[in-house]
Amino acid sequence: MTILTEILARKGVEVESAKRRVSAAEMRRRAEDTTDSTRGFRNALIQAEVPAVIAEVKHRSPSAGEIRPGFEPVACAREYAANGASALSVLTDEHYFGGHLDFLAKIRSEVSLPLLRKDFIIDAYQVDESRAAGADAILLIVSALTGELMSDLSEQARALTLDVLVEIHDEAELDRAVAIEADLIGVNNRDLATFTTDLAVTERLAGCLAERGDPVGEGSVVLVSESGIRTRADIDRLQQAGARAFLVGESLMRQPDLGSALHELRTGKAK
Repeated sequence: MTILTEILARKGVEVESAKRRVSAAEMRRRAEDTTDSTRGFRNALIQAEVPAVIAEVKHRSPSAGEIRPGFEPVACAREYAANGASALSVLTDEHYFGGHLDFLAKIRSEVSLPLLRKDFIIDAYQVDESRAAGADAILLIVSALTGELMSDLSEQARALTLDVLVEIHDEAELDRAVAIEADLIGVNNRDLATFTTDLAVTERLAGCLAERGDPVGEGSVVLVSESGIRTRADIDRLQQAGARAFLVGESLMRQPDLGSALHELRTGKAK
C-alpha cells in the first residue's frame, strides 16, 4: 500500500463520518445558500505580477513530519498576504498534514486573497463542504479519481463558482485533465507513490501541453508547478518551461521569517 492509497482509504472513512454529523442534503443546502462570493482563484493567477506564487499554509506532511513548530495558520496567511502572494493554499487534512477545515474561514476573515482548499477530494460532499467553509477553489488529484467522478466533481465545483486545480504527474493524467476541459492544471513534481521530487516533471508536461496546441499562460489553460520549488532560480527555470504560477509550501514554511522568505523567492533579492 502506498501512502496515497492509505490516505484515500482513511479519507473515505472520514467523509462518511462527516455525513453522519451533517447530512449530505444539509451540506448541499449550506453550499448553495452561501452568500459570500468566491474571489476568483484562477483570475488572481492570471492577473498577478509574474511570478504568481500560491503560498501554502502547511503544518506537516507524511514525508517531512512537522514542518513548522508553533504553527499558527492565520499568522502565516497574514505574512504571505503582506509579502506578495497571489493566492493561498490551505491544507485541511487533519490526520496527515495537521490541517483543519476551520482554517479556511479563519484565514478568509483576515486576508483578501483567494483560497485553495488543499485536500484529497473524493466525494461530492467535500465539494459542498469546501464552498460552505469559504474556499474559492478546490484541488482534484487525477491519480485519486476515476474519469467519471473527476468530471462530476469538477462540474459540481464550477456550478458553485469554485475554481478547480486539476493535479497531474504524467502524460496519461494530462490526457485526463484535458478531457474534462481543465483550465487550471497543476503539475505535481512529487510522485505521490514514492514522494520523490523532480522539477523536470513540469518541464516535460509543459512541453506536452504546448505540443497539443493548448495555450499555456493567459489562454485557456493556466499551468501551475507544484512541489520542490525552493529558489527564484527554480521559478525562472519552470517559468521558462511554461508554468504561469508556482505552489510553494515546505520551503517557505521552514523559514523563521515567512514574509522575507516569500519576498526573496519572488524577487530573487533579500528583503
